[in-house]
Amino acid sequence: MEIAETIQSVRALVKAARDKGKKISLVPTMGALHSGHLFLIEAAKQQTDFVVVSIFVNPSQFGPGEDFENYPRDLKADADACQKVGVDVIFAPTVQEMYPRENLTWVNVRKLTEPLCGRFRPGHFRGVTTVCAKLFNIIMPNVAFFGQKDAQQAIVIKRMVADLNMPLEIVVCPTVREKNGLAVSSRNRYLTETEKKDSAVLYTALQKCKKMIGEGVADSRTLITEMCRTIEQVPSAKIDYVSIVDAETLQDVARTEGKILVALAVHIGKARLIDNILVDLKK
Repeated sequence: MEIAETIQSVRALVKAARDKGKKISLVPTMGALHSGHLFLIEAAKQQTDFVVVSIFVNPSQFGPGEDFENYPRDLKADADACQKVGVDVIFAPTVQEMYPRENLTWVNVRKLTEPLCGRFRPGHFRGVTTVCAKLFNIIMPNVAFFGQKDAQQAIVIKRMVADLNMPLEIVVCPTVREKNGLAVSSRNRYLTETEKKDSAVLYTALQKCKKMIGEGVADSRTLITEMCRTIEQVPSAKIDYVSIVDAETLQDVARTEGKILVALAVHIGKARLIDNILVDLKK
């Protein structure tokens, strides 16, 4: 396994693989790798011949007062994990390497970035789309892998790739969960053991919603009210949003029809946790 810290060096490594006819994949991460990342890497290994994992804590997707400075960083542990699962290259650039001067060019995906997390993290998705566009241009992968936990991010990236005719496929893999249902996340490291137990309420609320839909409840307001009631039983939980939206447009739906995304964001302790489920009522 190679660790490349510069754009020039990672491009050379990828070009050598591509010249041998290998199919290239990219798993973009901010490090602090966990089982969810490893699941994406395994999927990449199964579907492609040469796996690049980027590890870059991207400052442009953090807002004022967010956790950029405190975001967990441990390149050695991440490299060890990547080595064990057979990653070919880690691309671990510095901020200076990715943003050598004031960035004047940004990628904005309208509408899809405005609801859900976009209401609470202005500028976040502009940072995500821009850094992903940069990574796609640097690595030029055939396929890039994202997790369903970050559903809005995945939908936004898919739309960016389609709108800009980028020559790659986006694969979205299922959410990996801890035993209590909590979606794995690097920010779970902020949680105490008690808070981790409390955080299981997010998945409990989502599962309750899915069960109610299965029983014929179609009114979104009723479903959201019941999810909020479930979450509010945990005193440490502070809700940012609980929403039921169209899975393609991310617009609120009054009734559960077609393919919907049930999504929520909740603060517990120092962590802002997001989770979601997809429900396809077309089936």
